[in-house]
This record gives sequence, C-alpha cells and structure tokens, in this order.
Amino acid sequence: MITNVRATRNPARVDDHQGRGVNEFEFLCALLGSGRGEWSADRASAIDTPALDWNGVLRLAEFHGVLPLVACNLIGTDDVQRGPIESAAGLPQEVGRSLRSAYESNLRRSLWFTTELARIMQHFERDHLRAVPFKGPALAQSLYGDPALRSFSDLDFLISSGDFMRAKQSLAEIGYRPTAEYSAAVERLFLKIGYERSFDGIAGKNLVELQWALLPHFYGIELDVAGLLARAGRIVVGGCEMPCLSSEDSLLVLCVHAGKHLWMRLIWLSDVADTLRNPHIDYALVFSRAQALGVARILGVSFWLAKNLLHAQLPQPAEEMIAADPLVPVLGKEFAERLARGATYDFESTEYFRLILKLRERHRDRWKYIWRLVWTPGEGEVEAVRLPEPLFPLYRIVRIGRLMRKLLL
Repeated sequence: MITNVRATRNPARVDDHQGRGVNEFEFLCALLGSGRGEWSADRASAIDTPALDWNGVLRLAEFHGVLPLVACNLIGTDDVQRGPIESAAGLPQEVGRSLRSAYESNLRRSLWFTTELARIMQHFERDHLRAVPFKGPALAQSLYGDPALRSFSDLDFLISSGDFMRAKQSLAEIGYRPTAEYSAAVERLFLKIGYERSFDGIAGKNLVELQWALLPHFYGIELDVAGLLARAGRIVVGGCEMPCLSSEDSLLVLCVHAGKHLWMRLIWLSDVADTLRNPHIDYALVFSRAQALGVARILGVSFWLAKNLLHAQLPQPAEEMIAADPLVPVLGKEFAERLARGATYDFESTEYFRLILKLRERHRDRWKYIWRLVWTPGEGEVEAVRLPEPLFPLYRIVRIGRLMRKLLL
C-alpha cells in the first residue's frame, strides 16, 4: 500500500512539456507511455511537478496496478538487488520515499511468486504435465524484462481440461488445495461449462489458478487451448526455463482479457502497448485468428486505447485494423472516458452485458452470447440448489430464475 503524501497547490492540473494542462490521470498515461526509465532524463525537468496532487497520482497508480512502472519511470530502478536509485530532480522527497516503499514491497512479493512459479513448474514437468504459465511473473518478464515491474496476486497456468485432475493432484503434493471443494460430479460439470479453479497454499488463499479456457463458456469466444499449448515458446523466469505463450497468442489473449474487463485498469493497456513494441509479431496471423473468433473489434478498441491514452506507436497493420471498423473509435472514446473517471462495473449487470454485446462485431456472436448467458449455469446456481447429477440440466432453470430476479431488483 502507498503511504500518504502531502497534497500540493492546484491539485487538479499540471502543465506538461507542451504547455497544455493535464490532470493526474493524463499525467499517469503520459508517464506509462514513455519508455522504461526514460521519463526522468527526458521529461521531468519540463513538468511542473509541484503542481500535481501526488496523493491522487499515487492512488491512481495503485488502483490501475502500475505503481512499479511509475516507480521505474519517476525514480528509476537499478537491478533488483539494489532496488530504486535516487529520485529524479523536482520530485518531492516524500513521493520518492512512497514510491521506493511501494516498489520494494512489490519486489519482495514478486520474488516470492517467481520462486514459487519455478517450484510449481518443475513439479509439473516431473509429473509430465503440460502447463503454460501466463500473466504473473512470466508476463512481466517477457514484457518488462523484470517480474518486479508488474504487480500480481496469483499464478495462472493454462492446461488442457483433460489434465485438470492430474494437475490438481500434482498441486496437492506440494501443499495446494482447491479454494472451494466440490463433488466429483460437480467438478465434471465445471470442466464443461467453467474455465478455472483457484487453489490456496500455506502462504494464503487464491494463490494459484488452473485454467482450461481463457473465458467463461457463455462469452462464446472459443480460444483453442490445445493450439495455445502447442504453439508455446520458451522463456527464462527467475533462472528457470519454462513455456510461455507465443507473441501472437499473447497479444490476442491480452486484448481479450482487457476487453472482458472493459479496460478498467491501465496496466492492461500497458501490457498491450508493450506487446505491440515487439517487431517480430506476425500481425496477419493475429488478425486472422481474431476474425475467426469474432474479436477483431476488441483488438481494435485495445489498439485505439493504447494509441490515444498511452501514445503507443502502432504498427501499420494495427492502424489498419482500427480503420476497418467505424465503431472502434466510437467505442474507444466511450471506454477512454469511463477509464478516465474510474468507472467500475457490476459484471452481472445489464450495463455490462450491453457493453459486451457492443464489442462483438458479428450478429451470430451476439446471439450466442445471449443464449449462453441465459442457459449456462455457474457456481452461483450450484451453490443455490444442490441437485443430483442426473438432474444437472435443471440448473438451467435455476439460472433463468436467478437472472430474472436480478433484472427485477
């Protein structure tokens, strides 16, 4: 958590290097849009930093999950053994101390997760389990070159549904237990209609997630997990070599994940922007897969937001994808405005469902989403009514009843 720092004069506005007033959110976007560690040298002297509401900047950075990146750009980071170096000129000392504390706290956490990731992957490999870590330390290493530059609270592993039981047993051997226990019948049901299970360890709850799909079934986005696993590359994280998503698959997954959450946090845009800096991505392949999945608009909005909020330099194919759909800039502006004012969503609200429908470019995908949303039961239905396995189809009726009750409230 950040420590409180003294508010300064004129908290809402600050002049940037072009003489234009920017608020704390815009300042944060500009900071993230610069290269790692380049802000202090290139721009700090041209910013009227005393005019910033630093409490607001740090709160926003924490909310958006970008405090480590903010620390990197405002006070710089040396290697992880020495931690942050001295603050840039013009940065209030209390702000530098707060950023240093936040960075070092995240560093300790990331070191623990990185060590645990290596331990789990080595155990999986001994059990001949094919699992690909994504997000967490693996993503931070591939995008930012250092797990300490991204905050995360768990470890995510992509597996095939057929390997779930073996992976569950493998985790049990090293001290992880499911956060929620279900009967074998319910577990079989969730493997068909769900997409993930969380696990608790000795260090806390919800530390590990096994995912056999990238999204819940009702979204109707059928990402081929077998293909993702087969195309996986290799990466070294914390001195341990392990699989990672290919660059093309990672870009697609990051955009879909950000779209699922309606781009509520800047860290997801930062991930997309940094992925776009990779000069080796085969964009024809990415766009072909996106069009087949019906998520081209989600990619387009992700690119638009990365360009217009974080000032990312887009490759020409990404610019063409934005231009191909006239609704992309319209939706981009809507989500940019929501992001700037810190909008949050109830993910079971009609507003959320309406926005997700607007993000699907094909009519058939919208109808599939509505159909599955209505008919696909989840944990809430199973917990509300306990049925024997032969009566599991009745969970659809329970689902409709619960949806109707929410709509009427």
